[in-house]
Amino acid sequence: MLRDVLRKTLYDQRRSYPAWCLGVVLLVAMYVALWPSIKGQPSMRDFLAQMPEALRNLFAMAGADMSTPVGYIQIELLSFMGPLLVLLHAVGAGSSSVAGEEDRRTLDLLLTTPVTRTRVVVDKALAMVVGTLGLAALLGVSLVAEGALVGMDLPAGNVAAAMLHLALLGLVFGALSLAIGAATGRLALSRAVPVFVAVLAYVVNGLGGLVDWLTPLQKLSPFYQYAAHDPLRNGVSWVGVLVAVGTVVVLVVVAAAGFDRRDVTS
Repeated sequence: MLRDVLRKTLYDQRRSYPAWCLGVVLLVAMYVALWPSIKGQPSMRDFLAQMPEALRNLFAMAGADMSTPVGYIQIELLSFMGPLLVLLHAVGAGSSSVAGEEDRRTLDLLLTTPVTRTRVVVDKALAMVVGTLGLAALLGVSLVAEGALVGMDLPAGNVAAAMLHLALLGLVFGALSLAIGAATGRLALSRAVPVFVAVLAYVVNGLGGLVDWLTPLQKLSPFYQYAAHDPLRNGVSWVGVLVAVGTVVVLVVVAAAGFDRRDVTS
């Protein structure tokens, strides 16, 4: 199995990944259970209209209507909790890929096998992609299936589009974590920096339309590629997909180059 880093990495997640999946299903169930008490209430529109514009932009509330299934899920799940869950999973997977192996003193054993360092990084990145896409897919399936039980009719195609953008959002920061961990070998750094960058990118995207000097930076935020097109209403934004995929590929290349040039501590 050590000759197949991808399979080994997926095998190592056999205990933690089901817990992530259970968390996703339960999170969706919580929001779905609240829907019958919220749907069709005009007071929710009034509540959102009275909130400060900056707060509405930060939590993707601008123009949304919580009395409809799409507006409710957009605000309650896809503006904050969904991205947070997927991002934490991807960053955790990216940081444990190289820096985590080094911290556990298992990386030197892995490198004694006839596997190149580039192959290690690529396989670790693929495992991160598989896990993150799987988590986002489960989130989408849970939304459609559980929502149907309470009359929350969501367009399956647009839900799939939103999940694709959500997974790519997580993978951008997961790849950043992988690149930092591969270049430095520092587990804490590979986790802290992507989380800090994610918070900064979130704020820049949320306030970019209100603060003049942030406007030129808004489109550089991965959250802009994730949410600006509103995929739950409008489907896939292929421009956003290409930008996110390109970012992930570049970061994986940087990770491979950084890991190949670094002395690994034993």
